[in-house]
Amino acid sequence: MMKIKKSDMEQTLYNLFLKKGFLKDISKTLANVFTENTLCGVNSHGINRVSLFLDYAEKNLITKNNKPKKVETFGNIERWDGNNGPGITNAITCTNRAVEIAKTSGIGIVALRNTNHWMRGGYYGWQAADANCISILFTNTKPNMPAWGGKELRLGNNPFIVSIPRKNGHVVLDMAVSQFSFGKIEQYKLKGEQLPIDGGWDNNNNLTKNPEDILASERALPLGYWKGSALSLVLDMLATVLASGKSTYKLGLEPYETGVSQVYICIDKDTIGNTELQERLLNEIIDYTHDVTPVSKGTKTYYPGERVLKVRTKNLKEGIPVNTEIWNHILNL
Repeated sequence: MMKIKKSDMEQTLYNLFLKKGFLKDISKTLANVFTENTLCGVNSHGINRVSLFLDYAEKNLITKNNKPKKVETFGNIERWDGNNGPGITNAITCTNRAVEIAKTSGIGIVALRNTNHWMRGGYYGWQAADANCISILFTNTKPNMPAWGGKELRLGNNPFIVSIPRKNGHVVLDMAVSQFSFGKIEQYKLKGEQLPIDGGWDNNNNLTKNPEDILASERALPLGYWKGSALSLVLDMLATVLASGKSTYKLGLEPYETGVSQVYICIDKDTIGNTELQERLLNEIIDYTHDVTPVSKGTKTYYPGERVLKVRTKNLKEGIPVNTEIWNHILNL
């Protein structure tokens, strides 16, 4: 591993995206988000994904400079088409739009079709929370999990985000509906480590901690077994129906994952009133969760998003840890 300054990473990526044909404003946004994701310790959906993202763009699986467009309105619900543009810029636009609707109507819902991988979904949860909005966001994916009790891939690990604004650090849940995201599994593979618990099946239908076997089979273990299987299914249904877009089934008919469906729900925190009471209730819950005897010495409990803030602060001060081989590959691009 090596350490890179935030400003150096962002400038390097900005120059790279410009070189690859992205417009200046899109290059700036992409560089910022890939850097921010890595700064927060999510290399799997930051610097480690840049090469794959560019490969998709070069193959025209992502249309580099396309932007999303509103196609239908139903009160405070809007349906947008991503026009196969970059998932990051589409997601930022739709999060902002859901926030705008929420500021005037209390709640805003934007359903997006024909878009691409948004990388780290938590980024948009933080974005909404910074705008003082509660958010519920989710996306479908290509099939990469079996429905519980089956062998064949039928479900996506459909990432799910919930964010709640808070003065002393936003609460941001960012999770896949699989026990581990595939980016995280890839990260374990790069480190040459086994997963701490079973994360999927190998090609012989055995549960395994071996990241290489799971990546080869593409059979991730649903979070909570049958419960994660059911949650994945209903999230796919909601995203598909609201966006009138592709389902996991339709995504699985193509060799590459493009044209996914997503939902952005934002609630204006001021609309529900008494912000001082809200802060007190949130802090009460967090304090109660923190106030436990640790299972192991030196450990503690965290609320969702708490460790991200710690990692971000540390990496700003000390530099961002990056796999040397991956960074050198970026420089050679």
